[in-house]
Amino acid sequence: MGENQGLLHHSDRVVMMGSCFSDNIGAKMRHAMMQVTVNPFGTLYNPLSIASGISRLVTGTPIAGNTLFAQNGVWNSYAFHSRYSLADKQSTLDRMNDQIARAHGQLKSCHALVVTLGTAVVYRLKSTGQVVANCHKVPQHEFSRRMAAVDEMAQVLEQMVQEFHHFNSSAQVIFTVSPIRHIADGLDVNSLSKASLRVAVNEVVTAHPDFVAYFPSYEIMMDDLRDYRFYATDMVHPSEVAVEYIWQAFQATYFDDRSAQAIARCERVGKRLQHRPMSASREVVERFNADTQAVLRNLLKEYPYLEPVIASKLD
Repeated sequence: MGENQGLLHHSDRVVMMGSCFSDNIGAKMRHAMMQVTVNPFGTLYNPLSIASGISRLVTGTPIAGNTLFAQNGVWNSYAFHSRYSLADKQSTLDRMNDQIARAHGQLKSCHALVVTLGTAVVYRLKSTGQVVANCHKVPQHEFSRRMAAVDEMAQVLEQMVQEFHHFNSSAQVIFTVSPIRHIADGLDVNSLSKASLRVAVNEVVTAHPDFVAYFPSYEIMMDDLRDYRFYATDMVHPSEVAVEYIWQAFQATYFDDRSAQAIARCERVGKRLQHRPMSASREVVERFNADTQAVLRNLLKEYPYLEPVIASKLD
């Protein structure tokens, strides 16, 4: 792990794409006041959909209105998570295309793209053959389901990293396999799926060691944290303790000591920002708020690069 230390700095801009574990680590980065963009399409699980999403962001290609469809009272896109679906078609389209436009710029200027692969199982819309990122509760008979082959996934991911590297040659790509188990299809399918993802990613990492790396989220969860006390109550998702453990491992792998110190400092300030003084006294509340503003100003003096993050928090 030591060979990658210093690959990232606290001041770096990061884009996270993929499964909901991207949301977990992205939330940790936000709490540490990093400039991070997390899942502009919403949660994506399979490598084909993730690669397609990154390709769209590289080119900045907007969603066409005729690709939206109505389902359950809202308009949806098979490229986006349902969190972007609205009752009005034009509002949905505008919202999605605004995401693409902003993320295009963020991807161009980022220092690292972190891709979390969730499952090798893909769903294709039978009418078009399109691999969908989200089924949006459309009846299952409309889709065909299969596990993508290792060679197929490796080829798609290879094309994706080359396209991204041409677009932003100074950025690193960090792959990881999500520790969240997809057990709806059975534990045997989940095991085969994770193994297939790992082999496919290894081919890409081996081919591009200068700008592609692998972080072992899945392996840490399965080997270091091999106990059900590290799972949430659903016994599928990692607990907060497990997410924090993996976040600490991520820091130790990629950040130098100075960045680790900055992260710890910002996390402490972040806790203060979340705190609300338990007092009915207006004077106590105002003093606490004034002290918080002073803490933020001092933090900004020490780390001027935090200005885009802190500016909105200052009066």
